[in-house]
Amino acid sequence: MTADTGLRTLLVGIDAACERVLEPLFAEGELPTLASIVSTGASGPLQSQVPPWTASAWPSLYTGMNPGKHGVFSFLTFEGYDWDVVNATDVRERTLWELLDRHGYRSVVVNAPVTHPPRSFDGALIPGYTAPEDPTCHPEGLLDDVRDSIGNYTVYPDDDSTDAYRRAIRSRGEAFRYLAERFDPDFGFLQFQATDSIFHRRPDDEAGIRALYREVDRQLAATIETCHPETIVVASDHGMGPYEGYEFRVNDFLRELGAVETVRGGRGMPTWSRARERSLKAGEETTRAGDGTTSDESGPGTLQRSMAALASVGLTSQRIGAALDRVGLADAVARRVPDALVSAGTEQVDFRNSAAYMRSRIECGIRLNLQGREPNGVVSESDYDDVRVDLMNELRALTAPDGEPVFEAVAPREAYFHGPESHRAVDIVTIPADYDHFLSTTLHGERFGQPTEPWNHKLEGFVAVAGETVDLREGIGHAHLCDVAPTVLSTFDVPADERMDGTVLPCVPYTGEQSYPRFENDESAATDDAVVERRLADLGYIE
Repeated sequence: MTADTGLRTLLVGIDAACERVLEPLFAEGELPTLASIVSTGASGPLQSQVPPWTASAWPSLYTGMNPGKHGVFSFLTFEGYDWDVVNATDVRERTLWELLDRHGYRSVVVNAPVTHPPRSFDGALIPGYTAPEDPTCHPEGLLDDVRDSIGNYTVYPDDDSTDAYRRAIRSRGEAFRYLAERFDPDFGFLQFQATDSIFHRRPDDEAGIRALYREVDRQLAATIETCHPETIVVASDHGMGPYEGYEFRVNDFLRELGAVETVRGGRGMPTWSRARERSLKAGEETTRAGDGTTSDESGPGTLQRSMAALASVGLTSQRIGAALDRVGLADAVARRVPDALVSAGTEQVDFRNSAAYMRSRIECGIRLNLQGREPNGVVSESDYDDVRVDLMNELRALTAPDGEPVFEAVAPREAYFHGPESHRAVDIVTIPADYDHFLSTTLHGERFGQPTEPWNHKLEGFVAVAGETVDLREGIGHAHLCDVAPTVLSTFDVPADERMDGTVLPCVPYTGEQSYPRFENDESAATDDAVVERRLADLGYIE
């Protein structure tokens, strides 16, 4: 492709990019294109949000608003005690490309998380994370055209090999350039997710990580050469780094306080173990029961019923796993045991009869089972404030085995979330000290253990802005995730939404603000895709 598309602004999203990862690659000359953007533009750390995880952070970046306004707090959304994987119908604010559409600008968006099913605007969109493998695109039928043009395109890599990740990265760039030539956009958003996924799967694979970043750099170089953007913004949703603390089992702690009740035999929290369905047939479909558990369509098999029976008399999956771990067999057995079997024998949180619990570890917080809000609430509205304060005091006083505080902040949700969707947030926000402790929802019978994952998300990401109108003397200031959207709008001389929580970065001329009518979205579509759920579980986003 050689056509000059006249792209005005290109936003490149590199999931989990941060100075810790990038600086060694810059120093060794591995990323010439990214290094050139940094050397000719303004760059530095980009503070993420609470919680600093993909499904919530990217909507904050591309709406410029905190989750209390856009409505996505985790990979999961909860309705009573039921749950689903989030999708675009949960994003209740306008995106960058929708605002640009109101001002007559056309956009091409490739691989942006939480954009399925896509909403209509002038341009083209291929959804990213939380979309099904064959997603509906905008315009409809677009994915077939892309595959006809560039070959295979998948939302998720074919497997967890470096080659599969590289193919996914390459296909993002090729798809974007095909769409840019076809639609001649003013704005482009090209997102790369594999740079995060490899750290969840193989954080010690330095050669693999380098290979993925080199491929990102190659795709960025080819896109710049093809599209000639006037301004380039590179941004990540969060950073990445090693856990240097402990795994804190929040629900075990709450059980000690008398807030969590448990149930055995598969009727409580949906639980995925380290056995990631490896012994199940490829593509086997699962359905979710009304209480949030998973089961085969034909009902639990003999082994599942046996495990449930054992769990009901105290021989739970956790106890079996602990015994196997003591003799060095836990990993070998986990590779051969299907998750449905482990879940059937797991002691789980009984949400209906508990006063408080952690539902999703990446929400970074605790929910109260409030009367009038939850179907079977046990905490009365009159007791809500007292229960919440008591729990916050217990959590603030909590120390890890090394004597250091577990949390750097424990606060009511209104300290972090504001807006019409804040009621969807956790009641108590719990921020681990330096994000060095792994918060787990799974019951183990003890408060602390070794982190399930050696690396995970950190608060500090990365941003760079380059172009002829970028004022290098002003720099990026104290850049925040929510600053990216108003900054991109300013490169089009388009005023930001006055309700945005971010501001234009100092290096870009300020265009001002205006009032936009709030996006009205009464639609709510279920994701209900077993492949998506397994993929998120495999990366540790769902326990």
